[in-house]
Amino acid sequence: MHFDWELSGTGWATCSIWDGSTKHRGSVSYCTNALADLLEGVAGLYGLHGTQRFSFDLEPAEERWILRRRSSDVHIAIRRFPDISASFDAPDGKGALVWTSTRPRTLLAHAVLMAVEKVLRIHGEDGYLRKWRLHAFPATELETLRRLHLAADDCALQH
Repeated sequence: MHFDWELSGTGWATCSIWDGSTKHRGSVSYCTNALADLLEGVAGLYGLHGTQRFSFDLEPAEERWILRRRSSDVHIAIRRFPDISASFDAPDGKGALVWTSTRPRTLLAHAVLMAVEKVLRIHGEDGYLRKWRLHAFPATELETLRRLHLAADDCALQH
C-alpha cells in the first residue's frame, strides 16, 4: 500500500492512495485540519470503535473517508459529496463511492506515517504552517499514531 500527502500550493494538498491495483487522488483544502483528521482517524482504528470517519474539504465538495476495522484488516471507502456545506450530516450511502480497498491495518498505518514524516522532513513545522496557513503541523497526532502502530502491530517495515 502507498499513501502520499504533498503540499501542492498555499492552502492545498494532493492526497493519493494506491493499493497496488487501483489509485485515488484528490486535492484537499486547508479549510479543515485535514492531516490531523487523517492521523486521528487511522489512530482510532487501534481503539474500541471499529469505524472511523473524517472528511476533506475539496471546496466545495466533500470527500469522506470511512475506515472499518475487520480483524487485522481495514476496509477503506472514500465517498464524494457535491457540497460539504450541504452534506456534512448526510448518510454515507448518499455519497458517490470513488475508491474502496481492504488492506491490513499495519500497512495502512505505516503508509500514512511514512507520508506524514516525509511532509515534516521536507517542510518542517514552520514551513508546513506557512503553506497550510490555518493549522499547525499535527505533531501530537503523528506521535500518537506512531506509538500505537509500533505497540500493536507486528510491522516488519523500517521506521
